[in-house]
Amino acid sequence: MYQIKTYNAIVQTGLDRFNDDYQINQTDDADGYLIRSVDLHEHDFPETLKVIARCGAGFNNIPLDKATANGTAVFTTPGSNANAVKELMIAVLIAASRNLFAAADYAANNSGADISKRTERDKTKFNGQELLGQTLAVIGVGHVGSLVANAASNLGMKVVAYDPYLSSDAAWRISTDIKRAKTLDEALAVADYVTVHVPKNAETTGMIDADAFAAMKPGVKVFNFARGGIVDNTEMIKALDDGRAEAYFTDFGSDEILNRNDVVITPHIGGSTAEAETNGAVQGADSIMTFLETGNVLNSVNLPNLQVPFVAPYRITVMHKNIPNMVGQIATILANANINIENMSNAAKNDVAYTIIDVNHLQQQDAAIIDQLSAIDAVYRARILKREQ
Repeated sequence: MYQIKTYNAIVQTGLDRFNDDYQINQTDDADGYLIRSVDLHEHDFPETLKVIARCGAGFNNIPLDKATANGTAVFTTPGSNANAVKELMIAVLIAASRNLFAAADYAANNSGADISKRTERDKTKFNGQELLGQTLAVIGVGHVGSLVANAASNLGMKVVAYDPYLSSDAAWRISTDIKRAKTLDEALAVADYVTVHVPKNAETTGMIDADAFAAMKPGVKVFNFARGGIVDNTEMIKALDDGRAEAYFTDFGSDEILNRNDVVITPHIGGSTAEAETNGAVQGADSIMTFLETGNVLNSVNLPNLQVPFVAPYRITVMHKNIPNMVGQIATILANANINIENMSNAAKNDVAYTIIDVNHLQQQDAAIIDQLSAIDAVYRARILKREQ
């Protein structure tokens, strides 16, 4: 019986994915966590915790080093809220081009007997611009960025995309009408609108900085519906004040951008749809069950992708440091126990490696194998799995 602990409100559809081999919120000593936004940085992980699945694409609320040291695999659900973020971004893009936010605010506060006269007189203040023929620079064309790029292209915009880490899968998702820039500056230089859709990490934090603004055309509109901190807010304000940028639209508020007529902030609602929450919960639950029952890995942020058909009666999985001779040490322990390896697969992600070994037999006493594997200094966690017949 596997124990699952949830944090935040997890959609029931996701919880319903777990079968009778799982109990939900019956103990703190869980095998898996299914979470959304709870901050786990000060959390004490139980030794039993083998997997965390975060319903969403980000994972800055999870201490990866601590999770890895505990032998805990961490998964996200990339793409689960991609359509929701895309739709919000396109909605704001259209609203921005037509000055809809300012116009609605004006109309909501326009009262008195001569409303019609004043409206006719003042409406030219809100003259907008059609998106047709305008150029949008999409920085990052992963799950969300590719959808945004295609949708903008379908609206008749010229779209230029920049992503130095463009995967083959992402490339297939992008319309052939979209131009690919070789550098960030090349994309920014031609854009009337700029939107960022990159993950937040050491390389992307503050990537839209003073140099980036210097590369943009005057009067550009900037959008950030990816992560707070991708756009340097201090430099954003400078660009707005000196006219380099006309307006800023973001899903992430902070003190320095509050109370400005040229900044529109939404309260982090990019992925806040019923469909996105359901997608994330279902994908997260499936990731947990797959990992606990088969050891296979897909969309982990601290383990490499490794998916091996589970056809042997038993499987041994080992999460360990990515250093020389680890596979040799593991194989030696199994050989000394007279265990014949039917299949072995190994992959690494940065400093962490993961090994899957399929075997035909294990004796009752062979549970001691786990103790021997775990005794290797570089091993974070070893498990034995039995294939369901």
